[in-house]
Amino acid sequence: MTIEYFDPLITGKLDLPNRLVMAPMTRSRADRAGVVSELTAEYYAQRAGAGLIITEATQVSEIGQGYILTPGLYTAAQVLAWRGVTDAVHTAGGRIVAQLVHCGRIGHPSLYADGALPVGPSPIASGEQLFTAEGMLDHPTPREMTLDDIHRTVEDFVTSARNAVEAGFDGVEVHAANGFLLHQFLADGANRRTDGYGGSIAHRIRFAVEVVTAVAEAIGPERVGVRLSPGITYNGIGESDTAELYPELVRALAPLPLAYLHVFEVITRDVTRLIRAEWPGTLILCAHPTPESFPSTPEIGAEALREGVADAVALGELWLANPDLTARVRSGGPYNVADKATFYGGDHRGYTDYPTLDADN
Repeated sequence: MTIEYFDPLITGKLDLPNRLVMAPMTRSRADRAGVVSELTAEYYAQRAGAGLIITEATQVSEIGQGYILTPGLYTAAQVLAWRGVTDAVHTAGGRIVAQLVHCGRIGHPSLYADGALPVGPSPIASGEQLFTAEGMLDHPTPREMTLDDIHRTVEDFVTSARNAVEAGFDGVEVHAANGFLLHQFLADGANRRTDGYGGSIAHRIRFAVEVVTAVAEAIGPERVGVRLSPGITYNGIGESDTAELYPELVRALAPLPLAYLHVFEVITRDVTRLIRAEWPGTLILCAHPTPESFPSTPEIGAEALREGVADAVALGELWLANPDLTARVRSGGPYNVADKATFYGGDHRGYTDYPTLDADN
């Protein structure tokens, strides 16, 4: 049977009215304490027509922050502010999960009150830079995490997951992609450890599996998703064994069972098929099968549904610029074009002021 965008989907505790998912997108509009505003509530509520909203990456601790003005879920003030967001989305009929992240080596002492070094699996710098109001700053060489650091970070994810439930989220997505901490442990280019968390694939996937398992035990696996990005080179990440790494990771996660797996595809359809073959549950795909498919489109996503490599499709830039994307997909467009100059930081402009079809007419 061919799956269509407007077929409903029940997966875990998530009852989705359609299969158009809003992908997580950093917007850098929190305050310096990682607290979101009423404007953020308006932004997400405008997009409540999505089958599922996945929030921007939200750090699980201060040392987990990697960018300026990004939100957290580890203080009471942050939890209270996010409650305003989830209430607004639910009032508008939507469903929303919080994407939880620790950025690892993608950080900088200027982000932390004590000026500490960011941490990572090994003392290997990303080679990338942090954008600040004072200009671009090089990511320093991170401090190698001790076993105590690893265990504490697992607990940070658990605490933030519980905070997400308290804040009214329908679930959480563990971010193990895009060159952030969990991905740094997975990738042999960033992980040169010689203990039980480095070396073989079985050791490199261990930290990610421990985090996801602990979060699932804390709030229920039916409320938990995981994001992966096989083969991506973002944030200076490098993998030499992508086609072997991800099937083994997915086999280790499959028994939990989770609400969904979310794959950001980077011209890696062959790996997507390998993951699909190993994953027994729902697979959300941010589909990019060719070099020309960035940003993804509804047509590219629909083809992934027809092929059977996806159960739902995540779109990013189109949701950013089209708060009523479901209506526009139904009608075949037209689509607003995203203003790249307002992607990160700023006020309502390029955030909550994109017109709907009703406004266009």
